[in-house]
Amino acid sequence: MSETKKDKQFFTVGGVFFLLIVIPLSLMAFLIANGMFKLGVTIKERAVNVLDQKSQEEIKIRAINTAEEVANFLNERKKDVLTATILPANDIVYKQFLKESNKTIWIKDGKKIRLTSAPVYTEMSLIDKTGRETIKIVNGHTMTADKLKNVSNSASTAYKMETYFAKTKDLNKGDVYVSPVTGWYVTKQEFEKGKSFSGVVRFATPVFGKEGFAGIIVLTLDYRHLAKYTNQVIPTQADQVLKADASTGNYAYMIDSRGFVIVHPNDFHIGGLTKEGIPVQSLTEKTASALMKNGEEVLNFNMMGYTDTNLPLIAKDAAAGNAGTKSYKFGGHTIFVAYAPIKFYAASYPAPAGFGWVGMGIDVEKYNEAAIKASKSIDKEAKSWTATIIFILIASMIILFLIMWLLVRGINRSIQSEVPEGSQSPLAFDDDDEDDDK
Repeated sequence: MSETKKDKQFFTVGGVFFLLIVIPLSLMAFLIANGMFKLGVTIKERAVNVLDQKSQEEIKIRAINTAEEVANFLNERKKDVLTATILPANDIVYKQFLKESNKTIWIKDGKKIRLTSAPVYTEMSLIDKTGRETIKIVNGHTMTADKLKNVSNSASTAYKMETYFAKTKDLNKGDVYVSPVTGWYVTKQEFEKGKSFSGVVRFATPVFGKEGFAGIIVLTLDYRHLAKYTNQVIPTQADQVLKADASTGNYAYMIDSRGFVIVHPNDFHIGGLTKEGIPVQSLTEKTASALMKNGEEVLNFNMMGYTDTNLPLIAKDAAAGNAGTKSYKFGGHTIFVAYAPIKFYAASYPAPAGFGWVGMGIDVEKYNEAAIKASKSIDKEAKSWTATIIFILIASMIILFLIMWLLVRGINRSIQSEVPEGSQSPLAFDDDDEDDDK
């Protein structure tokens, strides 16, 4: 076989191999590399635009759902106190009732965090028509006669200023009085040393006998069961935590119908009482400087227009029963908030404001800073993967060309061994027939 024909055959076989294997593999590798790069760009863009319209709507929906959960929880408590009016009036029945009213909460036990079952109510009281406690269960124990008080005098109540008896005794049958969140104030200094706000919400309804009004019955809600609905939520994450960290700027909170913060990761923002039963003042433009020096930073959105005019507008809109989103400035940061009303109504919480509202806030600057950092990491990973794919592609091409050369060489040798020598030379015609004709 001539050298020209051998070369031609070699390149023909090589071309077929290149078309069927090398080009498709190269195209596939290119598509994978390009896909990895585009995926990295897309993820990076999504990370940077964390507060686009879709993200804002998702947080708003979560705020609405959380507010509904709180309202459902409070409605269950309302049903409980109405049920308590038909129970036999004795401490054994009351203890059993409280024992069966347990719900799970997360607690910190030393260095461990665990889920535990805890009574929903810390107290249950039956009070006669004069305001005298006749049966009282506290933390599962029956109070003796010498510890029973006349709560018609607010100074005799646990927090020295409660008016639940006066607010309940004039209600109609089936109406329920619900107190504000009540507890001792925790200063900033105390909070930083590990102290937490501990409060109650009292649910009270009148009891009637044959002669009319006979007294009231009171269930005292453990504040922790209310606080968990926002304390354990991070607006941009599905997973719950023991308690959100306010320093991240990514947390939820709860405001009552008066505008006071009642649940917040920083407990010193929650309205509370001094040991004398006097409410701690909330921050205003005039009082802020002096109060903050004492570690007293109670927040009331209705009085925070000096910080940002949007704050009282948010409270006003939520009090009108509306859900929405806004941004405001607080502590030198821009906060995006989605808010939703807690549609729980009682004698003390009429519509449309109801119990209050849930807010889910995000520190825009901090969150974007974290997003940009994440995007850089994503970009680095994408480039790394792209470089790896290009390296694999080049190495694969070299190996494939080597394999192609070896295969084509082997095919050529096989063809040469099967074709007899000289079979490719021009045909020679025999002239014997012409001689015979002669």
